[in-house]
Amino acid sequence: MLDRLEMFMALAAERHFGRAAEKCGISQPSLSAGIKQLEGELGVQLVWRGSRFEGLTPEGARVLDWARRIVGDARTLRQEMRSARHGLSGNLRLGVVPTALPMVADLTGPFIARHPGVQIEILSRSSIEILQQIDDLRLDAGISYLDNEPLGRVVTEPLYTERYLLLTAKSRPCSRQSSLNWADLAGLPLCLLTEDMQNRRIINHGLVQAGVPIAPRIESNSMIALVAHVLTGDWVSIVNADTAMLFAARPELCAIPLRGEQSSKEVGLIAPWREPHTPVLTALLAQARRLFKARKDKA
Repeated sequence: MLDRLEMFMALAAERHFGRAAEKCGISQPSLSAGIKQLEGELGVQLVWRGSRFEGLTPEGARVLDWARRIVGDARTLRQEMRSARHGLSGNLRLGVVPTALPMVADLTGPFIARHPGVQIEILSRSSIEILQQIDDLRLDAGISYLDNEPLGRVVTEPLYTERYLLLTAKSRPCSRQSSLNWADLAGLPLCLLTEDMQNRRIINHGLVQAGVPIAPRIESNSMIALVAHVLTGDWVSIVNADTAMLFAARPELCAIPLRGEQSSKEVGLIAPWREPHTPVLTALLAQARRLFKARKDKA
C-alpha cells in the first residue's frame, strides 16, 4: 500500500505517467498497474484517464491528502527508528529561495558539524515551489519569506531580516552615495529577478510605492547572473545584505543601503505542520533557533 501511495503521489505531482514512473524508478506499465491496484483496493477511481493523464477525480484529491499524511508518517517512523539504532542520520532536502542562498551555509554548516551522519541536498526554488514541494513531500523543509505572502499551515523559525541595497559598479555616479531612497532608483538600468520570485514581487512593491517605473531589460532566476551583469558596469541590481556581503567585497563593486519602510522582510525556515517531525528536521529547527539568536545577539 505504501509503495502504491508513493506512486500515486508522484503521478499527482508530475501530472504525467512517464515522468512519474521515472521518478519512482519503475516502468510506466508498472506505475499504471500500481495505480489501478490502489483504485481496486480503495474501491474508487482516482485518476481521469484518456490518452494521457487528465487530472485527479474528486475522490483522488481526497486520497492524495491521506496519502501525504500516511507516507509522511511512515517516513518519520523509519527515520526515528534508524536514529534510535544509529544516531541522527539520513538525507535532508532543503529548498531555498535564491536570495537566501548566500546565507544558507550559516545554517547547514554548523548543523552538519553537529550531525555528521546527515546529508543535505540544497535546491534553489521559488517560494511557491517550496510550499508546494513541502506539501508533496518532495522537500523536507525550506528557507523563504515569512511575513509577505500567505504560507498556509507550516511551522516557521525566523532566521534573519532581509534588508535591501543597491549593488552597483564603483564606476557609476550613484556609487558615491552613502544611502539612497527607492525614488532615487528612477532611471537606473536595473536587472532583477524574474517575477515568479517573491523577492521580485517585494522589490516591485517598493518601486511602485516610490513611483519608480518597473522596466528591467534583464531578468533572471539566478542571483549569479544578475551580479555578472552588474560587474560589467552597465547595470545595477537590488540585493539583500548577505548577497551584498558576498559580492560587494570585490574592489569594483559597492552596495548602497536603501531607505524606507519597504526595505526589510523576515526570512526563515519553513517546515511541515505535521507532528511529530522527523528527528533530522527537529534538529534542523533547533539549529535555526540557535542561528537566529546568534544573529540577533551580533546585531
